[in-house]
Amino acid sequence: MRSAGLCPAAAVVIALALAGCSKNEGTPVPVGAGGAGANLRSDDDFVRDVAMKNLAETELSRMAVDKSSSADIKMFAQMMLDDHTAAGNNLKNAASGQPIEWPARLDDTHRKIADELAKKQGADFDREYIKAMIDGHQDFTAKLESRLDVQSVADWKTAAAGRTQGKALPEPKAALSDVAVRPAKSDNGTTMKINQWAADTYPIAQKHLDTARALENAAKTRSTD
Repeated sequence: MRSAGLCPAAAVVIALALAGCSKNEGTPVPVGAGGAGANLRSDDDFVRDVAMKNLAETELSRMAVDKSSSADIKMFAQMMLDDHTAAGNNLKNAASGQPIEWPARLDDTHRKIADELAKKQGADFDREYIKAMIDGHQDFTAKLESRLDVQSVADWKTAAAGRTQGKALPEPKAALSDVAVRPAKSDNGTTMKINQWAADTYPIAQKHLDTARALENAAKTRSTD
């Protein structure tokens, strides 16, 4: 019987992610509106939306730490807890002074996902948890892109794609320090802080997405062996 561990390639991917979730090497996702409409009036809606998505990632991952049958997925889930807890705290600092009602519990949409996941066990749980992480991070990164400079995101993705072209895995020591994700510009100080938070969080969220996809692919490979 095969073990529940990752295949060697996927194991390297998750090891890179745990070593430092700061750069993207995965499949690009569509570039967003680059800050279109990002102003003080829309700040509250943006913050509440990403705070809810962030809360969902932590609650589902807390469940995975307890229930997953895979040591690799438990490790990934703990990374989600650590990184998204930090992201939530940083978002509160960025939006300090704003009269925002921070979500204390999941909304109906995310509660339904959590309730369905709680019914799963074993490999079924692992599969559905990773699927939820992929779907959730696709939504999360797309939302972040609405607060980023369009050209910097495009340049960053091009560099990340070129860096891995023809390679099964990214080079561990390679860096994209010359291609930084920049926040969309704003004359409003609070908006600018929130946009900077989005720029800082975006590479980490993309690494989470890459790692979740690697875990999903590893599970598919095991199931066909």
